[in-house]
Amino acid sequence: MTTTENTKKPIYYGWYVCAATLFIGFVAVGARNCFGVFVVPMSDEFGWNRFTISVAAALGVMVNGLSQPFFGQIFDQTGGRKLILISIVVLGSATAMLALTFHILFLAFMFGLVVSMAQSGSGPSNTAALIARWFKRRRATAISINSSAVSMGGMIMVPFSMFLLQATNWRVAWLVLGIIVLSSLPIAYLFIRERPEDRGLYPDGDPAPLDDPGNATRRGLSGPLEVDTWKQSFRTAPIWQMAGSYFVCGTTTFVMSVHFIPFAIEERGISGATAATIFGYMMFVNIFGALGAGVLSDKLGGTKNWLAFAYAMRGIGYVVLLTVDSVFGLWIFATIAGFSWVATPVLTSSLTADVYGTKALGTISGITFMFHQFGGFGSVLLAGLLFDITGSYTLPFALVGALLLPAAISAFSIKERKYSSRYQTQVPTPAAGD
Repeated sequence: MTTTENTKKPIYYGWYVCAATLFIGFVAVGARNCFGVFVVPMSDEFGWNRFTISVAAALGVMVNGLSQPFFGQIFDQTGGRKLILISIVVLGSATAMLALTFHILFLAFMFGLVVSMAQSGSGPSNTAALIARWFKRRRATAISINSSAVSMGGMIMVPFSMFLLQATNWRVAWLVLGIIVLSSLPIAYLFIRERPEDRGLYPDGDPAPLDDPGNATRRGLSGPLEVDTWKQSFRTAPIWQMAGSYFVCGTTTFVMSVHFIPFAIEERGISGATAATIFGYMMFVNIFGALGAGVLSDKLGGTKNWLAFAYAMRGIGYVVLLTVDSVFGLWIFATIAGFSWVATPVLTSSLTADVYGTKALGTISGITFMFHQFGGFGSVLLAGLLFDITGSYTLPFALVGALLLPAAISAFSIKERKYSSRYQTQVPTPAAGD
């Protein structure tokens, strides 16, 4: 009599790492995206105009961008676990301390400097670089799961913070958000690990190369632009094409994170709760956009084509936002733009890893993310300034939305098949004596 044992293959540990970074991003980025909820009540209490509070928000974007390459270099040299743990402690504590705000300089220091620098350590750029070490064949899918944290944070945390604000006050809301960020610390401590080799594993949970030499050979192939240091990557065209498009990505997302809710309240005449709900819905839709982008990239290839499509799609969303002058237009914008919001970071991170490898990925991703933040810095300030001058967000939204066409063209022009490791084929090695 033969006994058949049903043995289940254990879940690859990389998925636990992915789940941990998902939760960290959910609470950390989610709390940061809540800033727009506080623009009106804090401005009303302290008598700030829109440009004044925009300076604090824009400073945060700029500091986050400038510090990201340095934190990326720390990530490459020392690993991500300790960096992420320390960043969570600082980020959660500083977010809670925003409840003590008494002057614009305090807000600028605490949010613009402390919170934003801590965000660099545990932010999506470093966690995506960490995930890229654990996955190769399913890299875009895994990064899309990690990056969907941004969407989940906006979907849940923004409406939740508005609920807290209306049920209590803005000080209590900031305090609770800080405590929520700190709740991710035990999860990070238990599950974040540096590399699959640390647990005797291989990327994607695949068997050892000797067990499957054919696939191992393919897994080991690298692209012609794979680098050992970040400086080498910036001597080539693809990184500049991605960085330029990523600049526009930051320009067109951060302006909405800060100014969408005030725009919806003051120019479309809806309540704060409804505005936060629409923003949360946009983030909900974006979960499907982020996951879809990763899966399509892994299954069908052509990452740069999907990246270009995402930028073009967001551009259509901006056209709708400015031409459909109704609450219905806000919902349409949220639907169209939602699918592309985090799809672009997912595809950019995956394509960067495919072209340049993972040896210096933390630093490279940090520098391209800096371009992303530079765009956000400029757009947040511009929107606040032009609103004070014109009394409307129409002009700044039109200016940043117009940049999405050249961003799409820049992404589409990347020579992915020439440089990505996905499209490299093994060159046969002549046998000895031939």
